[in-house]
Amino acid sequence: QVQLVESGGGLVQAGGSLGPSCAVSGNFFRINDMAWYRQAPGNGRELVATITNGGSTHYADSVKGRFTISRDNAENTVYLQMSSLKPEDTAVYYCNAEVFLYTSSFNDYWGQGTQVTVSS
Repeated sequence: QVQLVESGGGLVQAGGSLGPSCAVSGNFFRINDMAWYRQAPGNGRELVATITNGGSTHYADSVKGRFTISRDNAENTVYLQMSSLKPEDTAVYYCNAEVFLYTSSFNDYWGQGTQVTVSS
């Protein structure tokens, strides 16, 4: 019973900023890697950014220099700080977390998605 709840999407003009967050709750042992994905209409799911438990990050070339992924392990929350937004960033953004359970197994869990719309 692990849940990821996203918030913080919305509508913004080009050049603006948004900062979605994703909180993990439930019964689990540890969260390993966390990530943000996005999917625009007609497109496949795109990996936007990843962050390890230790804080190492990776970004897609399309967002590098504009987006910053971070996490607060005490709050089991991952954030995506998005700046200099472009219309091409318009998509549904999904949080993902690799969660290790007390059963000595692990699984990927997904947030419900939050819409980010950037107008030109």
